[in-house]
Amino acid sequence: MTFMNLSNYLQILDRSWRTHNGQTLSQFLSLRHDHTRFKNYYIESPENIVEKFLQAPLDEIVILHLKCLYHLSIEDFLTAYQLQNALVQVFTKLLQIQKEENWCLPLMYTVCSDLRLVAQQAEKQRVGTTQKPGEYLEKAAEALMACFRICAADNRTDDRDTKRRGMMGLVNQLFKVYFRINKLHLCKPLIRAIESSPFKESFCLSQQIAYRYFVGRKAMFDSDYKAADKYLSYAFENCHKQCRKNKRLILIYLVPVKMLLGYFPNRKVLEKYDVLEFSELVEAVCQGNLKRFDEIMEKHESFFIDSGIYLIIDKLKIIAYRNLFKKVYMILNTHQIPVESLQTALQFLDQDVDLDETQCIVANLINEGRIKGYISHQHRKVVVSKQNPFPPLTTT
Repeated sequence: MTFMNLSNYLQILDRSWRTHNGQTLSQFLSLRHDHTRFKNYYIESPENIVEKFLQAPLDEIVILHLKCLYHLSIEDFLTAYQLQNALVQVFTKLLQIQKEENWCLPLMYTVCSDLRLVAQQAEKQRVGTTQKPGEYLEKAAEALMACFRICAADNRTDDRDTKRRGMMGLVNQLFKVYFRINKLHLCKPLIRAIESSPFKESFCLSQQIAYRYFVGRKAMFDSDYKAADKYLSYAFENCHKQCRKNKRLILIYLVPVKMLLGYFPNRKVLEKYDVLEFSELVEAVCQGNLKRFDEIMEKHESFFIDSGIYLIIDKLKIIAYRNLFKKVYMILNTHQIPVESLQTALQFLDQDVDLDETQCIVANLINEGRIKGYISHQHRKVVVSKQNPFPPLTTT
């Protein structure tokens, strides 16, 4: 963008407002647009000049936008957040007044996503204030929800002009907040609203990918791995091949989900998207090498924790147990496996377990359907089925 003086900028906004050009308004009122790089837009009190060019209610929105830019330029993120929050509240009132028209949806999405981003910056500057962790993001979510309710309630408008077409964009922004502040239970009514929407399949592809990515992650945390696989696979397969960063992010959650369902990724895929942390893990699980599994968990602990998948990865250990016990079964070549033999195998791999703990591991495997059989406590043996005692992982 070439340098533009403030009067020209305001004239563009005025013309866009009068012609209902929501797309241009969304660009020139975005905190990420090129105009934000120029110092002549950093005005602490822009009321006089703005009111010369703009009428209400646009003037108030632009004044708050320019003030927010000023405070961002001096890295006063707390004040910038308050100003952007006020901007969204002014816009929300405007959105409610506009009946049977949705031309301002691009602007809604921009000011709401900017509010979330400024709230994240404010959270970092929160230290020393009375605000609790996540409070700025939580208040930002409340402002976004006000817009969402208006969009969701617009049932009587013609399908082409309904504000309901803006629901998924807002839902994705709310997902980003709720995942960051660890309030995933608040996602449930949002998912229900989208799943019941007649526009579910007509939202733009990028929004559908983001939506399914977050819904897949939530399903993963809810231990609904088949649903997680469905949503995350859609997100990965439809994400543009040039968006390698996004595809890598999706894989971080899709890979452990696939493994829990018994599907193990190809090393080439892990190399391509730079998620080789899973490569050694795949080998350890497939081999039933519990010692190596523990070493990998320790080695990549920071990555697994930062990605929020440590507990999910830890669940893969049950598959490693299953694969180890299958090896013991094949070596002994008997359907009556002494519990001591399983304990010995575990201890050989540095697992500090007694007989009772070994039986508990076996009981869990039987309960999950990963071993077909039962434990004879009297004889201290695991009696496995003569037909398919270790069902394929993909069927359990």
